[in-house]
Amino acid sequence: MAMAPLVKAVLGTFAFAVFLVLAVFPAVPFLPIGRTAGSLLGAILMVIFQVISPSQAYASIDLSILGLLFGTIVVGVYLERADAFMYLSKLLSWKSLGAKDLVCRVCLLSAISSAFFTNDTSCMILTEFVLKVAKQHNLSPRPFLVALASSSNIGSSATPIGNPQNLVVAVNGQIPFLTFFVGIAPAALVGVFVNAVAIICMYRRELSSHLKEEDDANGEVVADDDTSFYRFLPATLPHFPRSSFQERSFMLDMQGSPSIHGNSTYFNTLRYRSGASETDMFRVPSIMLESAGNSSACSKWKPILWKSCVYLVTLGMLIALVMGVNMSWAAITAAVALMVLDFKDAQPCLEKVSYSLLILFCGMFMTIEGFNKTGFPSCLWEFVEPFAQINHATGIAVLAVLIVILSNVMSNVPTVLLLGARMAASAACISPDYVRKSWLILAWGSTVAGNLSLLGSAANMIVCEQASRAPDLGYNLSFWSHLKFGVPSTTIVTAIGLTIIR
Repeated sequence: MAMAPLVKAVLGTFAFAVFLVLAVFPAVPFLPIGRTAGSLLGAILMVIFQVISPSQAYASIDLSILGLLFGTIVVGVYLERADAFMYLSKLLSWKSLGAKDLVCRVCLLSAISSAFFTNDTSCMILTEFVLKVAKQHNLSPRPFLVALASSSNIGSSATPIGNPQNLVVAVNGQIPFLTFFVGIAPAALVGVFVNAVAIICMYRRELSSHLKEEDDANGEVVADDDTSFYRFLPATLPHFPRSSFQERSFMLDMQGSPSIHGNSTYFNTLRYRSGASETDMFRVPSIMLESAGNSSACSKWKPILWKSCVYLVTLGMLIALVMGVNMSWAAITAAVALMVLDFKDAQPCLEKVSYSLLILFCGMFMTIEGFNKTGFPSCLWEFVEPFAQINHATGIAVLAVLIVILSNVMSNVPTVLLLGARMAASAACISPDYVRKSWLILAWGSTVAGNLSLLGSAANMIVCEQASRAPDLGYNLSFWSHLKFGVPSTTIVTAIGLTIIR
């Protein structure tokens, strides 16, 4: 693509630079407006500077990606309400064999949950559970938090719904769900194993020594789940079996009370209104208890039935994705089905959808489209392309380094939007068989690149923020301590995965 006129190229590059700075540093002192507003500002500048027209800006928004993102977020909200993540968290400490076993469990569970429920959602919900497990075993939380963040990133690479950049790759590359999964899942599985080994080796001292804290009187830490609180409500009162002995006892007590039995006018009035005998009237307490028992049974089975419906709908969505149904519409259909089955106003659940993320994507699509119009990305790719041929090992290595660096400099989704079509076109010139592999390499590299530094992915930041704000369990992850682990781990996992992806 030829370079745009100089003025348009400079102004478009300036608009992209504004977006890039706010995307990487959302609280920059001179303009602390955040990533979402920054993406909209970049898009508006592209239109104001006439780099792209308003119609081109609207046309650049990919509704299929937004629909898939919205649907998966809503399904994740209902799964959280159905305690799916709570059941996963209980597996962390079930029959644990020690600190190293816990690290492996955190890595495996976070990877699996991230592959199907997105890495951001998994990190947001599992962070506090991981802190509790570390506290229960009197261990430093750092290895487990690093395991959660890094394995969530690796595991999310296995499916198109694991993270936003995979959504872009699957939709733009027209890769079916099952093909995507078969292509990357083996690399993700090996990557999680290698990541767990790296954590155990690097943090072996922290995993082998307990924190110096005073235990309670019994020398044990009691989990929150071990203490139950009960409220006595009418619907949960114990139901005693109806028997003639209870009714006679109640009647004798009532008959023996002159203040009650002496009021014959009261009982005659009740008999007249209800058409019941005096003996039948004293059966009312037993009937009330029986009604309470039925109500208790209904209240017990109703949540179980609702949770089962949530799990079945989610399973149906996954089956539809595997069968090749349109991913966007499958996710939206599942989300709407859950709203209908809930049989309540869906507003509370819809309020939990991150609409700022959807707006961020809209602004990002428009900004990247404008930057592409300047011609700079094409010129840079023409310079790199001869050294990045996908049919050679050295070319794949150059591509991997480029993807990892750009993903940490400008974030992974913009990197995918900028490189995706160019890598696919370059691969098509070699052989059509390489096109799909180029998309999968881009998905793998841009996702695992998030483990390089604490700022490399949103999942890392979520774990860091959630851990620091957890009540009574707070722990701060530092940038440099994460970088010491991230550089070797990212390098090894990325390299091994590239040899497995097919």
